[in-house]
Amino acid sequence: MNKLGRTEHHISTRIGRAIGDYNLIEENNKVLVAVSGGKDSLTLLKLLKMREKWSPVKFKIFAAHIKTDFSCSSCTHTDSIEKICAKLDVPFTMRNISVLDKNKKTTCFWCSWNRRKALFNIADELGCSKVAFGHHKDDIIETTLLNLFFHGEIASMNPRQELFKGKLVIIRPLCYVEERMMKKYAEENGFPSKICKCPNSQDSNRRYIKNFIRDLEKRSPDIKSNIFNSASRIKYEYLNVKEDKEGVDMILKD
Repeated sequence: MNKLGRTEHHISTRIGRAIGDYNLIEENNKVLVAVSGGKDSLTLLKLLKMREKWSPVKFKIFAAHIKTDFSCSSCTHTDSIEKICAKLDVPFTMRNISVLDKNKKTTCFWCSWNRRKALFNIADELGCSKVAFGHHKDDIIETTLLNLFFHGEIASMNPRQELFKGKLVIIRPLCYVEERMMKKYAEENGFPSKICKCPNSQDSNRRYIKNFIRDLEKRSPDIKSNIFNSASRIKYEYLNVKEDKEGVDMILKD
């Protein structure tokens, strides 16, 4: 095993802790990494591939990229992602799907639903029992507050989420890694800067929450960890729910 750089070691250590804490990868798993071409998914792909080589738990990494007809003006070319996967020796699958209606419009829900459906189909074809997303700690924290403030519910992204009665499991190995470390690692590795960004990616509410958390950090440096950890420190006696209510232990959900 080659010696890891400082940033690489920081992220890899946290991926390992997440895998252990949430049992994200098990013996002989086939794991499909959803690769958008952005810093998060490419970081996850590279570090999981490195872990595949030396981990005592044997598993196999695959990569998939879903391209829709709802695009922007600054896209990572698919061949760039394919070249990265080839360099890492990761089997790569690319699929084109349509998410636009007859008026050439779509919604976030419809686009996301169809992209996930395509990923799940690829996972089934390859015999993968796990699908790994590049959501990091900041994504999870922001989603928690977005759901609380704008949807009136306590919900977020679960580091491990079983679907179809456990036949398929969504995992988020970067759940302990902050976005600033991802940016640094992407710069150090020269990952593509012109990624394919959704035209709706600059959601005003998410941007507001991101700035809100940044302001709160000035008062409490531990604010992100406090929000992240709150989901596992539920005081039922102060909530208007029954402790044994079905699903309450899955308060973190997608």
